[in-house]
Amino acid sequence: MVCGDVSDPTSLETSLQGVTQAYYLVHAMGEDSPDFRGRDLRQAETFAEAAAKAGVRRIIYLGGLGDSSGQRSDHLASRHEVGTALGSCGVPVLEFRAAVIVGSGSASFEMIRHLTERLPIMITPRWVNTRCQPIGVRDVLAYLTESLDHPEVSGIFEIGGQDVLDYRRMMLIYAEARGLRRIIIPMKVPLPVLSVLWVDLVTPIPLQIAGPLVEGMGTEVVVQDPRALQVFQVKPMTYRMALALALQRMDEDAVETTWASSLAGEPEGRALGSHEGMLLERHSRHVKAPPQVVFEAFCALGGDNGWPAGNWLWQIRGFLDRLLGGMGMRRGRRHPMKLRVGDPVDFWRVEALEADHLLRLRAEMRVNGHAWLQFMVKPEGNGSRLEQTAFFEPHGLLGLLYWYASLPFHAFVFPAMIRALKHRAEASMRASGQGR
Repeated sequence: MVCGDVSDPTSLETSLQGVTQAYYLVHAMGEDSPDFRGRDLRQAETFAEAAAKAGVRRIIYLGGLGDSSGQRSDHLASRHEVGTALGSCGVPVLEFRAAVIVGSGSASFEMIRHLTERLPIMITPRWVNTRCQPIGVRDVLAYLTESLDHPEVSGIFEIGGQDVLDYRRMMLIYAEARGLRRIIIPMKVPLPVLSVLWVDLVTPIPLQIAGPLVEGMGTEVVVQDPRALQVFQVKPMTYRMALALALQRMDEDAVETTWASSLAGEPEGRALGSHEGMLLERHSRHVKAPPQVVFEAFCALGGDNGWPAGNWLWQIRGFLDRLLGGMGMRRGRRHPMKLRVGDPVDFWRVEALEADHLLRLRAEMRVNGHAWLQFMVKPEGNGSRLEQTAFFEPHGLLGLLYWYASLPFHAFVFPAMIRALKHRAEASMRASGQGR
């Protein structure tokens, strides 16, 4: 792996050495600097100059769909400016222009997703009536991949899915796919900034990204030039199909991507946050014991061993689950100390297990959404770093209310549990004579 920084010409000299075709998938909108448009332009110019010096034969760029004339959105205008800047030093550019990309991690899609998930009745700005031609992330990747087979092709190619929909219809189709009932009422918003602040409040999209996105949603983004369908073999799917695949992937892999963060530098204490629609509460502690001892401590949770903090609260939660038709706590566990993938642990099930490193439990209690509890450990200094994460994907407004109603109980149980695990692991070390 070779690393490079698009704002550092020296680093690009090394990273572009021997490269014939280079993908440019950089956007500064999510960075702290409010001047993302200027930063985008400067970085593209730096990359273009370095690519020309390194002898790169073509740059493949993913930009934004939309009419350049009379462009009112800084976000979309910046996407077009970057494409022009990448070709400013003579290297041919193949520029794909796409509207909303339907897939986990796409900011526009995540905004649509969260607004729909969390609000049963939406009084929305009139931009919900703007037409858009969304495209599935798999189709975008197919275009980017196939472009390598056409080294002679350059210029601008507009790409989109099969359907042209307004944002209101996109949200209603999303609600239908998720089994949610939603009412959307478009109306004129007196101050555009109110729409941006509302998105920032209701969704995890930060203000510096929400502003340009909402501004861009007032511009119609529909394919006008269909040449991409003639040059490339990609057959774009419908919005419903792209949505189904996106939801399937999030159900299968969202926990992996959300919890893939490094433990290095994780602060002590409680951290609340969200990522790609998942709400999480994370606690971290340094433990004076090696990873294998800490791993054994959290693998002994549940069953006849009980839970080391608030065990009576866990029992009450199990009782309530049985009243709602769930399994409750009666399943216990297969073995008092050993676990394997698929094992029950009270109303949890082992979803992932990596020796001396990770245990992930998926909740099987009755709840409006999907919940996980994960423990990770890795070496740190003279011991280990233990990270404990509760993770929840809410289903609709009831799921969101459930999460926030549970936080006061979390504030008692989860800090006490990670402290208890820390003490158990350190006591085990002392008992073995290794902790002296």
